[in-house]
Amino acid sequence: MEAIDTAAVDLARSGDQDAFRDLVERHSRRVFVLAYRITGNEYDAEEVVQETFLKVHRKLKRFQSRSRFSTWLHRIAVNCAYDLLRRRRRHVDGRQEPEEHLAGRHQEWESGRPSAEQVLLSQEASDRVKKALGLLTPQERAAFVLRHFEGLSSSEIADRLGVGKSAAKHAVFRAVQKLRGRLRSYAGGLS
Repeated sequence: MEAIDTAAVDLARSGDQDAFRDLVERHSRRVFVLAYRITGNEYDAEEVVQETFLKVHRKLKRFQSRSRFSTWLHRIAVNCAYDLLRRRRRHVDGRQEPEEHLAGRHQEWESGRPSAEQVLLSQEASDRVKKALGLLTPQERAAFVLRHFEGLSSSEIADRLGVGKSAAKHAVFRAVQKLRGRLRSYAGGLS
């Protein structure tokens, strides 16, 4: 895939719109999934995808191929999602804005269809996790998603967020501590 991306980037730099469209088609789903995990809802994730590819289009001629295209694209997407979360917080005047969707999906129960009680418990858990994620700062949320959903190392997270490795580690740590604290009472009540 890297060789295909390199060829498409070279063509897109020279003005080939089909090559750029190919890059968008090849990478948009992964960018959407990442954005959805960071923002927590489809509408914001779609906005992040559009903003990401607009920035890529504008900056493509400056891409120097020192890293893989997918890594560069990933960093732009993280930054766009991170910026959207910061803007959203500013517009809400310090209050937590409720999220419409949770990044995770319900798992199917092994026994087939879930009971009404299981559906209610799942919805309650989903609501509590949404609220807990809403307590994180944009940097903490992005760092948490990159570590625990994307599986990136502290160095990779630092690179994506444009912070030092120590700051990236602390952001993940703070996120985990906040989530544990917020969800501890609920998790204890389930056993």
